[in-house]
Amino acid sequence: MKKNIPSSPNKKVPKIIISIPAYNEEKTLPYVLHEIKQVMSQHSYNYQILVLNDGSKDLTIEAAQSQGAIVISNKRNMGLAETFRREMRACLELGAEIIIHTDADGQYHPQHIPQLIEKVREGYDLVLGSRFQGKIEKMPLLKRLGNIAFSKVLTSLTKVKITDSTTGYRAFTAEVARDINYINTFTYTQEQIIKAAKQGFKITEIPIVARKTRDSRLFKNPLQYAIKAWINIFRIYRDYEPLAFFGRIGITFLVTGTAIGIWLIYRFFILGYVGRYPSTILSMLLILSGLQIILFGFLADMVRK
Repeated sequence: MKKNIPSSPNKKVPKIIISIPAYNEEKTLPYVLHEIKQVMSQHSYNYQILVLNDGSKDLTIEAAQSQGAIVISNKRNMGLAETFRREMRACLELGAEIIIHTDADGQYHPQHIPQLIEKVREGYDLVLGSRFQGKIEKMPLLKRLGNIAFSKVLTSLTKVKITDSTTGYRAFTAEVARDINYINTFTYTQEQIIKAAKQGFKITEIPIVARKTRDSRLFKNPLQYAIKAWINIFRIYRDYEPLAFFGRIGITFLVTGTAIGIWLIYRFFILGYVGRYPSTILSMLLILSGLQIILFGFLADMVRK
């Protein structure tokens, strides 16, 4: 069961873990950690910084330790999704009540961390740092358009207004970290939002500043990212709304097959014969396939419940 972190000063100060995945970030990580500590020193938060080293081959570990961060390392590079899963386990083991997730490249300004924390303490379970509500110093046009498209799809799926579905700057409760299981092998960003919404967690956004950084290492090009992201969205949609997912596919088959059948019937009344035997077979196959897919959707929905 979810519980909200109270904001009253008379209540216990929540344990906060600021979690940062890092892969070969020896150049930027010291400055990022220094900035975070500067911001946090202005508040009385009970916090620790965790760096999840994803098999770095440079001095990322030493850079993190020099700034007093807790360091946990993957033996080899596991990628963003698997590293995020390990981050969640580590944060919970450290007793986190609120988790702040940010990046090691300095894109996300730490000045927003107190705002993220206070939104969680107000009662929100997942708080997203939206670059599109705030300021973006640099983002390729194709990536910008793709993000807008993904956000609109997620808004439709979750019934929650989302303007930045791929932001890595977010805060969430221990319950969100504990209760959400991930199937994605590529990234966690959109899956966490969809599953949090479907599981009844309260979601909001705050505007943030996104600074200019190096090019992303997560994908080779925007097309590769788009393909993988859409596949993952469809997989999540399939798992959480099987009747709607399979129903729409089945109805498409059924309507197409019926339309062909009506055209064949029209030919029979006008010409006196049907002909077009391949079209007749196709119409029957589409109608039968559509009915079977819709039935499968009902069965999958029953199993899910």
